[in-house]
Amino acid sequence: MRNIYLDHAATTPLDGKVLQAMMPYLTTAYGNADSRYALGRQAAAAVQSARDCVRDLTGGSGGELYFTSCGSEANSWALKGVCAAQYGKRNVIVLSAIEHPSLIRAAEDMAPFGYETVLVYPDGLGIVQPHSVEKALSGRAVAFVGVMRANNETGVVQPAEEIYKVCKAAGAFYFCDCVQAAGAMPLGQIADGISVSAHKFYGPKGVGALWLKKGAHICRLVSGGQQESGLRGGTTFVAGVVGLAEALSAACRDMHDNNCRIAAVRDEFVARVLGGVKGAFVAGDRAHRLAGNANIAFPGCRGEQIMIGLDMRGIAVSTGSACSSGASKPSSVLLAMGYEEDVAASCVRFTFGRENTSEEAAVAADAVIAVVKELKERGSL
Repeated sequence: MRNIYLDHAATTPLDGKVLQAMMPYLTTAYGNADSRYALGRQAAAAVQSARDCVRDLTGGSGGELYFTSCGSEANSWALKGVCAAQYGKRNVIVLSAIEHPSLIRAAEDMAPFGYETVLVYPDGLGIVQPHSVEKALSGRAVAFVGVMRANNETGVVQPAEEIYKVCKAAGAFYFCDCVQAAGAMPLGQIADGISVSAHKFYGPKGVGALWLKKGAHICRLVSGGQQESGLRGGTTFVAGVVGLAEALSAACRDMHDNNCRIAAVRDEFVARVLGGVKGAFVAGDRAHRLAGNANIAFPGCRGEQIMIGLDMRGIAVSTGSACSSGASKPSSVLLAMGYEEDVAASCVRFTFGRENTSEEAAVAADAVIAVVKELKERGSL
């Protein structure tokens, strides 16, 4: 059976060149980056080079770059650390209702410490409008604002630059989760804080980064060692951070060509599916979304059953965020956009990568059409 992978928003395969760059630090150059002898200095130099590279490709040299274990850790640390640093001064957290669970739940964790969370809802296209954020900020002592760059379920790109202007005017810290966007679109000076995760752009799992604007105050995450400027103690995953830098460099260098090719394959798939399934439609804004994302609603079916049917045919897709894959309820992102529960529950996320081909798109689309037809014939609901 042929396997077709269409879940690149969940994770991507490790690029061979990235693995090659990592290998010395997994084998011969195995020193601890905090050791002072030659083997340790070699590792420390690799870490510093990776730090400089990732910093420049995320928020820029006008900030500090901290390595983490993943995007979720970076998100949680940003919210809790920034809020803790402002404890007693500002006690409101403003988040979009479509944020990743790592931010939503981190905000919930702050409630016992007196923090109130205000949710800002997107419009029907999945876009969080700057004026909605401005309204949420008005009259409140806001410690932290979180609106992601591109949604992990719909792929819809958010107006981060405009939201940053609104937050600056209100004197509020703006954090932008760029886990899905990094390597797929330029980042730059769009926020006071940015998170990325290597495995979303063909890097290794288990390593991410948090960029903070110079002068931003954040409390320590892990006590103990002096790693990450004393804010996150623990032995540095040298091979991982080298892989993160290598993968992000390659993704940014080839971004335009990759996006053009991926979007073309995705569009072929979408056209074929919508042409073959009556009533199916793409959820969210089709013009402002990541090149690889196609979140499609199949009213009258359940997305989970479609996913299972495709899995049995060797095609990997998802019904939402990988971090919420155990949830039985419809996507909170789609519900926040105003979709009815049955429609939200019918959605399937197809996310394409640079290795997918037009032939695979056609095979997958035909499989989707066949699965939906079978489900409707026997009554999936």
